[in-house]
Amino acid sequence: MIKTQACRTIGIEKPIFGFSHSIAVTAAISNAGGLGVYGATHHLPDEITEIARQLRQLCGDRPFGIDLLLPQAVGDETDLDKVRAGLPEEHLAFIRGLEEKYNVPAPKKPAFFADNLRSQPLFASQVEAALASEADVFAAAVGVPPSVIARAKAAGKTTIGLVGAPKHARKALEAGVDVLVAQGHDAGAHTGKIGTFSLVPQVVDIAGNTPVLAAGGVGSGRHLAAALALGAQGVWMGTAWLTTEEHAVDDIILGKLLAAQSDDTLISRSHSGKTLRMIRTAWSDEWEAPGAPEPLKMPYQQALIGKFLAGINEGRIAPLMWEAAGQSIAYFNELSTVGKIIDRIMSEAEAAAQVFRAPERVPA
Repeated sequence: MIKTQACRTIGIEKPIFGFSHSIAVTAAISNAGGLGVYGATHHLPDEITEIARQLRQLCGDRPFGIDLLLPQAVGDETDLDKVRAGLPEEHLAFIRGLEEKYNVPAPKKPAFFADNLRSQPLFASQVEAALASEADVFAAAVGVPPSVIARAKAAGKTTIGLVGAPKHARKALEAGVDVLVAQGHDAGAHTGKIGTFSLVPQVVDIAGNTPVLAAGGVGSGRHLAAALALGAQGVWMGTAWLTTEEHAVDDIILGKLLAAQSDDTLISRSHSGKTLRMIRTAWSDEWEAPGAPEPLKMPYQQALIGKFLAGINEGRIAPLMWEAAGQSIAYFNELSTVGKIIDRIMSEAEAAAQVFRAPERVPA
């Protein structure tokens, strides 16, 4: 069994750290011996509290984590209607044109970005809920505020910082994180410019005794073995769980995910205003088309598209439905379970690691 210092620090059996927006997936990862980390950035504080309560019930005494997105460049404005009223007419007209072209209905149900604006006050309330919860681990991405890390550690939580460049790794270490995730360009969702194989060794060298996890493009046990060879102490995976029974993603999106290969993903700012890897669909094509406006910066892009995106998903407008996914999507072309994926990765990693233990072979 491959077990690293990062595993021992957190109290898990397998060096697989799984990120998901699904409660069922998060619990299944922890119960299979890894660390399940729930992405709670799309939730209000009371929802985070309830999600953590459910996860504790499902995980028993096995550890789990809560992950938040904490970009420092986002301001203090909380009035969504005020922000929408000030959005550029060019962008509003573009959205109206897409609504008409694809016959997108107005949403009837609440949705996070249709009803909320990312802001520092929102982040602060999310942090309060996460730190007050029974989560064992607190993870931060797109910003690792030192004060938040200090409070999380004081609350007895292991802290993880996700970084996409050496300079970000240095800042996260200065903030005092216990574990670093070096997330390469291959990764799904928000990601940077440096490829995983280039990034991980650089972060390992900077980190010293702080454990590093490799993220971005991880789809097999060979990737886990390679990550260990690069000096990482485990892998952070998100795309892997999208095609599991536990995730229960919409059938339209599931079909797109199962059919996707690595080159069916692209980097776009069309969702949040920051670079994000997603599967290519009519959504991304429309934003790349000649004459389309440049996406706005966070949080204005989500203020622009919040209701529109909610209408797409609620109305199941197939061409425009998309999902954030990394280049590892090519390794997940059939519906599976969390347990089967983890077993496969560990088995493949053990087999791949044998090459390091084989006697030296002298050419004839």
